[in-house]
Amino acid sequence: MFDIFWRSVAIGIGATVLMDIWAIVLAKATGGPLPNWAPVGKVFHDDIGTAVPCDHELALGWIGHYAVGIVYGILLVLLVGPGWLAEPTFLPAWIWAIVTVGAGWFLLQPGLGIGWAASKTPNPNKVRFLNLVAHTIFGFGLYATALLIR
Repeated sequence: MFDIFWRSVAIGIGATVLMDIWAIVLAKATGGPLPNWAPVGKVFHDDIGTAVPCDHELALGWIGHYAVGIVYGILLVLLVGPGWLAEPTFLPAWIWAIVTVGAGWFLLQPGLGIGWAASKTPNPNKVRFLNLVAHTIFGFGLYATALLIR
């Protein structure tokens, strides 16, 4: 049981690292900004642009970002069963990763003040598409990390 738990934690971390690498590559390729996890240190904002920073919010945001990735790794194994760790396949990891986009669209983004599924951004469909791509990368990271540690 302990082994299953730690392997689940590892796949969550591995997937989150891969998603962060993707974000860096995308930012370098497009000249766009890197993700800023600092605002996640505070849960709800009326206008993220005018929010007053809280103490250690960048550290809290990054810790939260990786904690969520770990929880998603654990939940995947709970949903598909520990046998998946011995014989991982991409499809369950990808489906789970796409399902987790909902947390960003309906919890994180409204909490940041950018609306349901980024509806208050200048180009919501672009944000949604990039969210789906990032979570596909996350799903691949779940699968690839599971392959590496089996």
